[in-house]
Amino acid sequence: MSAIKLLGINKVISYDINISSKQKQTEAAFSFKWAKRNTYESEAVTKAATKWLFERYSNGDPKELDCLLNENNTKKIILDIGCGSGYSSLAYFGNRLNDHFYLGIDISDAVSVAASRFKEQGVKGEFIKSDLFKLDFIPDFSVDIIFSEGVLHHTDSVHEAIKYLVTKLKVGGLFMFYVYNKKADIREFTDDYIRQKISSLSDEQAWEKLKPLTNLGVQLGKLNIEINVEEDIDLLGIKKGKLDIQRFFYWNICKLFYRPDYNLDEMNHINFDWFRPLNCHRHTPDEIKNWCYESNLDIEHINIQEAGITIVARKLK
Repeated sequence: MSAIKLLGINKVISYDINISSKQKQTEAAFSFKWAKRNTYESEAVTKAATKWLFERYSNGDPKELDCLLNENNTKKIILDIGCGSGYSSLAYFGNRLNDHFYLGIDISDAVSVAASRFKEQGVKGEFIKSDLFKLDFIPDFSVDIIFSEGVLHHTDSVHEAIKYLVTKLKVGGLFMFYVYNKKADIREFTDDYIRQKISSLSDEQAWEKLKPLTNLGVQLGKLNIEINVEEDIDLLGIKKGKLDIQRFFYWNICKLFYRPDYNLDEMNHINFDWFRPLNCHRHTPDEIKNWCYESNLDIEHINIQEAGITIVARKLK
């Protein structure tokens, strides 16, 4: 038995090409990014991603995930919305998926990369290329868990995406997702400025154009200097506190990702993921909470970080 059979899907569905120009550009960006497997499959990147996923969704405790998956002692239909190359699901769920029914949905060609990676790691899964707003082939009230890690903010509307996807959940089903949080004022401006500056370039050109910016983050990180912002700077949205100089730039001026255990291409992958998609919405925690409430979702767990907002919510009716 498979997720596709359980959901009554009898043919492979491709997404409707009638999507917005921003969504088409975002689709192409992620097809490009996820094909560069050598930029995100190292032990260092995988270890960091796995730790961060469990920190946000399960309080750092894998047993919490096991409890969710074992509810009612039934196998779950898990729908991964915006699965990309399957990276987050393999890092978070791993071979637990072999005890359930997994279906990955993505608007980009990354679904073929995901299928290969699942097979290589001995994990069962099925994949369909589709726009997440065009899931008529999935019955309403049929899915146990929707997992959408860092995806909804790359659609035309986070609000509409939440409302639509909830219709696919069973009553009592779980919606697990992560979306971007709003940042300090200058960083919000800089991020959008850079995003527009590279918008006319090809994906390969944009990748190369971002490397000097990525290298600047490396140089700042190597300084290992701490600064102290003695009081909140409300005019710029900067909070008081002590921060490494690279982190200060990262949160308040411009996303200049740095980790000493990543190589330059791995860090550039993170920056490309942020700056390249034209659809890249940021929201406040209150906005996300309100949209969950409107969609009859009861938030059981919320993790709010400067980077983003992680939600585990249950469908009430």
